[in-house]
Parts: sequence; structure tokens; C-alpha cells
Amino acid sequence: MKMRPSRSPQGLITRRDFVRTAAITAAVAPLIVPSRLFGADAPSNRIRVGHIGCGRIGQSHDMPGVAGSKLADVVAVCDLDSRRVASGKMNVERLFAASKLPKPKIDTYGDYRELLARKDIDAVVISLPDHQHAEVATAALRAGKDIYLQKPFTMTHEESVLLRDLVASTGRILQVGSQQRSWGPHEQFRKACEFVRSGRVGRLHHVEIGLPIDPTKPDDPEQPVPSTLNYDAWLGSTPKVYYTEQRVHPQGLDKQGNPDVDSRPGWLRNESYCLGMITGWGAHHFDTAHWGMGLELSGPSKIEGRGEFPTNKIWNVHGAYHIELTYPGDVKMTVSDKLQNGIKFIGDDGWIFVCRDGGATASDPTGSGGALKWLDASNPKLLDPTGALAVQFPHSTSHHQNWLECVKSRAQPLAPAPIAHRSNSACIVSWIAMKLGRPLTWDVKTERFVNDAAANALLSRPERAPYGAMRHAKA
Repeated sequence: MKMRPSRSPQGLITRRDFVRTAAITAAVAPLIVPSRLFGADAPSNRIRVGHIGCGRIGQSHDMPGVAGSKLADVVAVCDLDSRRVASGKMNVERLFAASKLPKPKIDTYGDYRELLARKDIDAVVISLPDHQHAEVATAALRAGKDIYLQKPFTMTHEESVLLRDLVASTGRILQVGSQQRSWGPHEQFRKACEFVRSGRVGRLHHVEIGLPIDPTKPDDPEQPVPSTLNYDAWLGSTPKVYYTEQRVHPQGLDKQGNPDVDSRPGWLRNESYCLGMITGWGAHHFDTAHWGMGLELSGPSKIEGRGEFPTNKIWNVHGAYHIELTYPGDVKMTVSDKLQNGIKFIGDDGWIFVCRDGGATASDPTGSGGALKWLDASNPKLLDPTGALAVQFPHSTSHHQNWLECVKSRAQPLAPAPIAHRSNSACIVSWIAMKLGRPLTWDVKTERFVNDAAANALLSRPERAPYGAMRHAKA
């Protein structure tokens, strides 16, 4: 899967773009593929997948994506909540039946390590709370599995560096769930980035990102831990605190009597498990912004932000916020909850805006509602599909299928670890700027704040034994 480098206004490939494109292509170690996927009958040899995490995003997005690809057999599901394990197994069986595929034999697990120990599993999908991404993903890499990892890449920057480097050293295929790179059916994110990279807006000087915010509410009191939930393992490397449903995920049932996996879980609103919308929706929109800017392996040099943080101990992620970042080429980026949800690329010759074409969701009650359409511009001519494009990207309308195709071909997927790491870093340093409320200088090469011990201290977190990716890396 080849990506054409962008061109200068004179139509020449710049040295910077050549080096960047080469770096993306060569970002992994020698490629490794299960031997049984080769041979005379290789096209009929399906990839054997295990799902780790059977919650909302797992059942509504990741399981349908894998089953719908018709490239894989799901042979295992795992979750720390035994009711969700059973529900996840039934969901996969329904999905395969709907696709008119043979009903798979699915084993169930409450411990991801037991699933990873299976030599017959080629790849795993990790659909877990953010604070568990790095630990499970690094274990999967060391077990020789290819990975589809839900966004954001990791919870902390320290984990992000570890995971990126481990992907490279193991030669595994890792796709992060930045599915705006495979958005269908209109593919507006790819088109917007192609238009901007091809010079339709002229010299790019400003990017605006609009993200929603999360509500807060008073802390609920302690409740008994459900007998079906391994709560200590759910907390993982985070501090040990009392259980309440508000902190974790719903324990109610849906209309069919199955565990509620549709409602938005409480952990998305707690800073021990998620940094809030700055990494929630931010992981998507920063990735698209970097794609359109041609800075997928770079990052900001200066960050200044402010944010409102509730005093509650449970739903305590940020509320309203405003962040200003400076990127190479003196491109300014503004990130704010006051902007329409989406990405706006502003240049000397006009602007192009892109957002999702769906309606309201649990994480964005207003949807992408606003004055601008899901692909819009200051002048309709900027969106002319018949015009010449100096930059074109691979077409994909299924992020999971793109991943599974790459598991077989060993080509790099559309959202590989080096790119995911940089968009994740931009989200995290923005959150740090919001926390500190003062200007910060970021060295994109060393990936440290310049002369700022307080800011650098927030790039990592303590880990509670025996859990944690960093603890295991240093063992």
C-alpha cells in the first residue's frame, strides 16, 4: 500500500516529504506472518482472531468490523465481566450468522493472558478502557500477535513510546482505531486531506478542531462489587478505590435481558482511566489534522491551554477548554469545545471543513450539528472531485478489513503505530497544558518538555503492582 508524497506548489516532491514518506514505510522491523497463511491455498486460510473486551465499542464496532470483513474466524472472546463474555460470544455468533458464515467455535476467557497463550490465535482486537491499552497490547506483541487497538493509542506518553518501539522491534502489524481514515461511504476525511495536501487551500496556516465535552455529576457512594466482575484486575495499574457502577460500566440489562453494552460507561469520565474528550474524540481529529497537514510523524513545538476540571472524584475529566498549538511551518492549531465538531483547514486561498456525516451519539449528543456540512469549503471549487490531485491516499471504507488485509500482506495499515503515537502525543501534551494552564515548549525530537520538570512529570504515572506496562517493561 503506497502513499504518494506531497508536492511543493511547483509540483516537486520536497526532501522533507520524501524523508517523511520513507520513514512511514520503513517504520517496522522485518515482517513476520503465520506460516499457515502461506502456501498454495493461502487465500482460503482465514486469520484466527481473539476479541479482548466485550463492552460498548467492542460489540457495536469492533466485532461487526471483523465479522463483516469475511477474512477472519473469531475463536475467542475475553472480558473481566463474565456476563459480558457470554454476551460477546452470542454477539459474534449472531454476526457470523448474519454474514452467512459458518458458526465459529468460540472459547471464553476472563484473563487475557490465557487467550494470548494460545498459539493458534494470530491476532487480537483490544477494546478496553484507555488505562489498560498499553499493558494488554505490549503483552500481545510479546506473544507474537498482530493487533487492532482501540484509540487512543495509550493512556500516557511514556506508554506510547514503549508501545510504538515494541511494535517496530517485534515486526507485528498494529492498526489503531482511527477509523476516520477508512470512513465510508463518502470517504470525506480522505478527500479533505487529499485536497489540502494537494494545495487546494494554498499555504496552510491554521487548523481548527472542534470537540465535544463530558458532563459531570456528584459522586455516587460505594456499592458491593458484582460477583461477575474482577474489579481489582479492572482497576489494573490505577489506585485501588471503592467500587461504584458510576466509575466502571453499566450493570443493567437491555430489553432482551442481555447486559447493557449500549450506554456510555462511567470510566470515560474519570481521569484515572481516560483523559476525557481531548483523547476521546481528540484521537480521531488530531489524527485527521496531522494527515491533512502532512505532519503525521511530527508534532507541536508550543502548546498553551486552559480547561475546566470538576472537583468531583469520579466524573472528573475536563469540561470546557481552549488550546493553542504551534506546528512546523508556523501552522497554528486551535482546539476548543466552542467550535463545531470537526476539522477545518484554513489557508491563504480558502478553507476546507470535514466532520462525520452521522447524527447524534452517546458521546456527542449534538452530533456534528452546526452551520457547516460534513465536507464543506469556502468555495465549492475547492472540493471539485475532477480536479488534479498531487497527493492521493489508499481508499478504504472498512478499517478492520484494512487491518486484516495487512495482517496477510504485511503491508502497513492506514493507522500504524508511529502515526498513532504522534497523534496520541499531541492529545496528551494538550491535556498537560490544560492541567498546568501556562505556555509549554515541546521538543518533538526528544519528546520532552523543554526545561519544565513539572510538565515532564505528567508524561508518566505511577503503576500499582502487579499491573502496568511500564512495570513489566522494566522488570
